[in-house]
Amino acid sequence: MAEHIDKTRLNTDLRYRFEYLSKFLNFTKDDIISLNTLAAIIFPRIPFTIETVYKKLYTYDIIQQYFILRNDDFESFSSDEETNTSVISGQTDYRKDMLSMYLKRIFIQTEWNDRFLQFLSHIGEIYTESDHSIPTNVDYIHINALLGYLEHLLIEIIWNIEHFDLRKDPIPNIPSKKNKENVFVNKLFFSV
Repeated sequence: MAEHIDKTRLNTDLRYRFEYLSKFLNFTKDDIISLNTLAAIIFPRIPFTIETVYKKLYTYDIIQQYFILRNDDFESFSSDEETNTSVISGQTDYRKDMLSMYLKRIFIQTEWNDRFLQFLSHIGEIYTESDHSIPTNVDYIHINALLGYLEHLLIEIIWNIEHFDLRKDPIPNIPSKKNKENVFVNKLFFSV
């Protein structure tokens, strides 16, 4: 007999959504521990990863349009061309910092409690529907592409680590664990 999943709760209750995804993906405490263990490997490479992601983002005009939109925190600047370029640069630096912080949180969070799930959900709200006066509203396809590319970069970093031997390493099936985390983030982005 199939387990009943309440669609309304799935779309309104963040903890319920997390528990459903955990069961579906078999995401366990071991996966979180593996992500925590990877922090020492990933952290020194985060600046390079962020720069690589942003170079990729800037290769497509359809994504560049989102960088032109001003965040609420940058509204106090005037709108001449020189200042506008500085604002875009400042916003990009801010977004890079936020992506860096986000990655660090994913890898150091030892318990995916309600507060952490709310953090993940909030990140999604910033780039989708929000209460900002000028919402960013990045299309889902671009967020999904970003997360997929980010996952690819992180797995590539792990595979290319000198002295890394998957047969001996205490973190079995690392790409699978990173993929589970990516699915979580992707699905929590568009939650309650």
